[in-house]
Formats: sequence, structure tokens, C-alpha cells
Amino acid sequence: MTATAPPFGPPPSGPAIRRPLAAAGTLAALLGVVFGLLLAVAGPASAHAALTGSDPQDGAVIATAPKQVTLTFSEQVAVGKGSIRILDPNGKRADTEAAPLDLHSGSTVKYGVALHTGLPDGTYTVAWQAVSADSHPVSGAFTFSIGAPSKTTVALPDNEAGGGLVGTLYGIARYAAYAGFIVLAGGAAFVLACWQRGAGARPLQRLVVRGWMTLTAATLAMLLLRNPYTGSGKLADAFDLDGLQAVLDTKPGAALVSRLLLLGASALFIAVLFGAYAKREDEHEKKDLTFGLAAGGAVIAAGIAGTWALAEHASTGIQPGIAMPVDVLHLLAVATWLGGLAALLVALYRTPDVTPDAVRRFSRIAFCSVLVVVATGIYQSWRQLGSWSALTDTGYGQLLLVKVGLVAVLVGVASFSRRWTGRLAAGGAVTESPTAETGAEADAGAEADAGAEAETEAEADTAPASLSDTSTSQDPARAVQLARQKAAVATAEKKRVRDADPDRSGLRRSVLAEVGVAVALLAVTTILTSTEPGRTEEEAARASNAAAAPAASGPVNLTLPFDTGGENGKGTVRMDIDPGRSGTNALHLWIEDANGKAMDVPEVKLALTLKSKDIGPLPVVPVRLTEGHWTTTGLQIPMAGDWTVAATVRTSDIDQTTVDKNVKIG
Repeated sequence: MTATAPPFGPPPSGPAIRRPLAAAGTLAALLGVVFGLLLAVAGPASAHAALTGSDPQDGAVIATAPKQVTLTFSEQVAVGKGSIRILDPNGKRADTEAAPLDLHSGSTVKYGVALHTGLPDGTYTVAWQAVSADSHPVSGAFTFSIGAPSKTTVALPDNEAGGGLVGTLYGIARYAAYAGFIVLAGGAAFVLACWQRGAGARPLQRLVVRGWMTLTAATLAMLLLRNPYTGSGKLADAFDLDGLQAVLDTKPGAALVSRLLLLGASALFIAVLFGAYAKREDEHEKKDLTFGLAAGGAVIAAGIAGTWALAEHASTGIQPGIAMPVDVLHLLAVATWLGGLAALLVALYRTPDVTPDAVRRFSRIAFCSVLVVVATGIYQSWRQLGSWSALTDTGYGQLLLVKVGLVAVLVGVASFSRRWTGRLAAGGAVTESPTAETGAEADAGAEADAGAEAETEAEADTAPASLSDTSTSQDPARAVQLARQKAAVATAEKKRVRDADPDRSGLRRSVLAEVGVAVALLAVTTILTSTEPGRTEEEAARASNAAAAPAASGPVNLTLPFDTGGENGKGTVRMDIDPGRSGTNALHLWIEDANGKAMDVPEVKLALTLKSKDIGPLPVVPVRLTEGHWTTTGLQIPMAGDWTVAATVRTSDIDQTTVDKNVKIG
């Protein structure tokens, strides 16, 4: 190595050498806290397919038992036997326990389950669980009543699908998979595109290999946890072979298996990169091998990134044919940027001979990667949000704002890194020597930490200066020991040169800050992939509001003249239904004689019928408050529509009549 850096002062002491590593450890602990907080607020994965309608509706009171219960979803879901269960007031199955019926019509996603005949009156519970098209489990429950509401022994579940211990473990595996891929792909790209001599640096080798191991372990964990994650929620079911077989038949299962196969190919890539490629000396041969490794690595990385695009957000919704390639490009750009940052940080702290040229090349590549991330991110945001209001009114939009803020901070910190890079190059920093250390010296230098190097150096300084080549050749063990001591001394000297350069130190600090922000950004991004897209949330809300929206505003007022045919049998029924919408209403009824005065009658009854849905007649027996005034506060109107309201008035033991009128109820 030849050093052209500015003169440096006295050699730093052991604590001074260890200070950067201590700072890195402190930052790692802080980032661990950030991860913990994000995991705490993330909770179980949110639904990506939403229940947009049902028949009967939630809370509806119907006169007779329906033949089946139907559920309508905002997007395609996977259901199986037992996915939709109907429970009677005693908690027993009221459905036939057959697989749900596929009732799709055009773009409408609907499933139904048949009910037993002769169901008694009471409150019934509908509990459902499915897997949305983007691989996330969804679940829910609601009730309806036949005849009249009743007590029920069924307790509605208070946790969503994908929650609990299994959900937490699955979420951790997802985070680890993203982080492992970014380190694996970005670290390898840094070596091939920015610093090819880094293929022989043990710290970079360990970084990339650990990225591969993390991604492989996380993928295996997700494959085993997939069955309980989307089903029972019991950790023991992770080793259920039948459940594992069922997972392999699904799109997410196929994506995970494909990822494992591609990881096998990537293991061969890593072996060549850090084996034959690192040892290759001939520049022409190395250039050819560089092209081959770059092409093969790009194909493998794109394939692994495609396993996410195949099974998650990009594979469903609008424009999946465009969204999936864009998602792959987005993930590759993120890996090149953030994974390269991690490799650069390791190189700056653990390999003293990293060159300014390598830093400058990475700076240019990172800038291009940021442009790709921004361009693809804008498209993804438009696709997942659909409107400006979703940016602030939905959980997905709010998380996206946090992500955009972190990207802005990261780009701001990166600008400081670019300045330090320029100063480092202008100042003429340490350059690479054609006779850079190799073999045993490189291995010893890379494996020794700062404290061990200082001790070894001291030992070398106290070694007999008069030791001759003859005595060394007579004692091979002593020769090896001296070689290691010299390698450690050389490495410590390089570290002193590196630490004495203020520009290099400034670059290390700014890159360390970049990596810290990048880790938080990765955590937010991973949570974002398990959050219901804003477009889906708003569409589900609109569909739900449309089903429950009132067709008329304010109370419904009716006037029904009647004539029972007997003495004083003529009069008028006036009726107010408030609020005049589906759900619980208050009804007030007044009966007046032909002169408009309050009229007392022995009996009055009401019935409501929705002929278009074959609902009713629903009987209503109001309570007498005072002369000519009747009321009921528990009138249940199950759904909006054109209802027929029939009033039966009896004015004597034998004189009675029924009058009716159609009214629009929201």
C-alpha cells in the first residue's frame, strides 16, 4: 500500500481504534429499539380483501330463515371447507358444513353457504376466514336475527387472522427476508460494480454470506408458518405435513419454494464470486468472469425479487401485468442502494484499503438507484392509493407519508456522503497498491480485531531484532508466527492511516447515519406491504356506505285513512318512523276520528314487507301511551328499500280493517 493522505499524528490508542466499532454497536442497539417499536405498533397484518356486503346484512332482523348466507368481497379470496361458519344461538353449526358455493358474477366476488331447514328464531353468528389474493389472511364476524334478536352463547373473535404468536413470528420472518435479500443482492452488486478487489475481503464475504443465510432461514420459517398463519394460528401446526402440502398448492407457497430454489443457485454464485473470482489475477479473464457473474447474478436477483411480486400487492388489483415488473425493478433498486450502503459501511470500518474510486462508483450507482426507486415508487403509490384523500385518510397512506419522509432524510444524509466522497478524492486518499496483501497476510489482517492487532503489534515490537533468516528457517512455527505478526502490524498501520484521515472519518460517519435511516425505512416498508392498500380500503368503505346509506333523509311520515264499516269506524292513522333508515327505529302512531280528534281503539297492529327481497311481513305491536297515541322504540328495519307498511285497526269486537302504503326507507 502507498499512502498519499495528509500527514497523521501519533498512532491512536486501543480505545481510539475501538471507538468506531463501539459507535456502530450503539447505533445497532438504537436501531433494534426502532424495530421493536415498529413491530409493536404494526399489530397483525391488515386485511387486503374487504367484506363489502352480505345477505342477510350485519344486524338485520328477518322474518323467516334464509336458505343460504352470502358474503361479497372487494377482491378475489381463497376459501375452503369451514371458511364460512353459521352458528345458532347455542353455538351449534346452522350451515350444512359443505364447501362454500362460488357465486361469482362478472367482477363481483361472492360466496355462499347453505343453511339447514327449520331453523328456530334467534340471533345467528356468521364467522368467516379466508386468504386474500395478495397472500394475507382476512377474517371477521357479524350477526343477524330470525324473527327477533335473542341471547347467544357465541363470542365474536376479538383478534384478526394472522395475529398472535404465529403472526408475530411470521412478521419477523418477513422483515428478515427483506433485509437478507437487500444485503445479499446489494453486497454482491457493490463488489462486482464498485470494488472488485473486495471479493477477497473477509468482512465483505461474511456480510454477503450472512445475507444469504438470513434470507434462506427466513424463507424456510415462512414456509413452515404459512399454514398456521392463514389457518388455526397454533404454532404446533407449523409441522403438520397435510397443512404444508396444502400450502405448497397455493400461490404464496409456490413463490416461497421458487425462492428456495433460486437461493440454491445464488449459493453457487457466491462460491464463484468469493472463490475463483477473488483469486483470479489475469485482468482479461477477470473481465470476462465479471460480465458472466454480473449477468447471472442479475437474473438470480430478479428471480428472487419476482417471488415477492408474484404473491403480494403487485399480483392483484389494477394493472398487475405492469405492476409486477415495476415491483421487481423497485426491489432491485432498493437492494442495490441500501445493500450497497451496508457493504460500503463494512468496507470503510473493516477493510483499510477500500479506495475512493470504489466510493465514487457506488455514489453514482446509488444516485441512479434512487431515481429508479422514486419513479417506481410513484407508480406504486398511485396504484395502491387511487386518490389524494387516501394519502391522509387511510393507514396505508399515512405509513406511505412516513416512508417518503424517511427517504427524504436518507437522500439528505446521502448528500453529505457525496460531499465527503468529493473531498476524499480531491485530497488524494489511500490508493490501492498492485502488491496489496494476499494469502495468509490478508486472512490474518481481516480476522484480527483492533484490540488483538494492538497486542500483536506490541509483541512484534518486543521480538528480537537480530533474529536471522537462518533461525527463522530452522523454526517453521516461529516463521508462521512472525508472518502473522507482520500482517497484523501492517493492518494496524493501515487502520492508523485510515483513522487519521478526517475526510474518510467523515464519510464513515455519514454512511453510518445513512444505514441507520435505511434500517428504519426497511422496517416501515415491510409494515407497508402487510397493510391494506388505500384504494382497497376506500372502495370497501364506499361499498359499505352504499349498502347502509339512507335513501331518504329525516323521519318517514305516513297518513293512512281507514274505514272499518262500523259505527264511528272512519278515521286516520298518522305514523312517524324515526330516523327512517335501516336498523333500529322509533315509531309513533296517532289515530284520529273523522273530526281530527284523538280516537281510542281496542287494538292496532302493524306489519312491514319488503317484497323485492321476500322479507316479511315483519309484525310490529305498538304500545298504547295515551288516548289515540301508540308507540314502539325497537322497530328493526333490516335493510333499505321500498317497504309496504300495513296498519290493522280494530274499532270494535267485529269491526276491523287493514290499510297499507308503500314508502321508501333508507
